[in-house]
Amino acid sequence: MSQYSLVAALIALGLASVFYVWQLLARSGTRAARVATAGGPSLTVALPTGAPASGAARYGTLLAANGLAFLTLWMILRSLYTGHGPFSNMHEFSAAFSWGILAAYMAIELRYRVRVLGAVVVPAAFGMLAYASTIPADQAPLVPALQNNLLLTVHVAVSIVAYGTFAVAFGAALLYLVRARIGEERLPSVALLDEIGYRSVTIGFPFMALVIILGALWADVAWGRYWGWDPKETASLVTWLIYGAYLHARTLRGWKGDRSALLLVLGFAAVLFTYFGNLFFGGLHSYAGVT
Repeated sequence: MSQYSLVAALIALGLASVFYVWQLLARSGTRAARVATAGGPSLTVALPTGAPASGAARYGTLLAANGLAFLTLWMILRSLYTGHGPFSNMHEFSAAFSWGILAAYMAIELRYRVRVLGAVVVPAAFGMLAYASTIPADQAPLVPALQNNLLLTVHVAVSIVAYGTFAVAFGAALLYLVRARIGEERLPSVALLDEIGYRSVTIGFPFMALVIILGALWADVAWGRYWGWDPKETASLVTWLIYGAYLHARTLRGWKGDRSALLLVLGFAAVLFTYFGNLFFGGLHSYAGVT
């Protein structure tokens, strides 16, 4: 049943991505046209080039909500099957990462009513879930370092919140850069996109601090030291510092606009490096791919 739930979530998110992108690309625009007038010169007027696709956005939200529900069901069923939270290997954490992105997005959409953000964020959740579906879902016995159920659950759960909100901030920053450069009026205002990015980081930043703190406590229990400059530990610290620099620059230095948006893009690149880096650089976290 858990795998059926995962497949259903994958289908729902794929369709939601299509509807969100359709909503972004197919909303009405205008074109210039010459219209003749009786007994006078012709006039240049703006004619609509298409009908609004707000219905597509509503379908996208409905499908994204269903995807979140199916992923929640998967997490429950997987936990019952394994006896611990679904965070012990790359397959489980990738699906949980997708859940975090979706949950953060749905909260932001509910708060700000900005569905166009789904054209960036929901495909990211779909991509992470598609990646999870390529990894074997077989459950192996937990290695000794993972046999602390409480720390495993709490440590990875807070990282899901942090990564999910950072994904939303990335989506807002990307749309901000597009809006600022081409003046696309189908996108929200730059002020609103900047606000969404900032609010998302203010939620994710303290959770990322908890990721590092809990990870240090767990490392002491598992390996007898709090910090060892393992690649995963170092990447997590760098990621946290990037978002700390963003908050400092925005609140104390008055950075807004392109510079802060680029910092958010850089921050999410660091998130992805933190997530996937251990697959290439090894280290003590290479056994499972968890944070």
